[in-house]
Amino acid sequence: MSLSTAVQSCIQECLRCYQTCQSNATGMCLEQGGAHVAPEHMRLMLSCAEVCRTAAAVMLNQSPQHPAVCRACAELCTACADSCATVGGMDDCVQACRTCAESCRKMAA
Repeated sequence: MSLSTAVQSCIQECLRCYQTCQSNATGMCLEQGGAHVAPEHMRLMLSCAEVCRTAAAVMLNQSPQHPAVCRACAELCTACADSCATVGGMDDCVQACRTCAESCRKMAA
């Protein structure tokens, strides 16, 4: 069974968000310091990256539980986007998270 175009697209958005959050958290945020490394913000970014990676894997596995994982992913991505917007200077992260959240919401429906 092949994956639908919508599922393939969501997997790509999840992987893009994973890469963006992971690299920004461990790169740019650590270098910037201040609000960028506030514990709540860092935990959110790393959790967002991990749930995105997990959501992509669950969809690739064609698991019937993927809607539940995608729902959690959308929730974390939305929170991460809001946090990144508040911290500032993280437009790439905000965009990746919002795009992934929207895609995952569709998968969760």
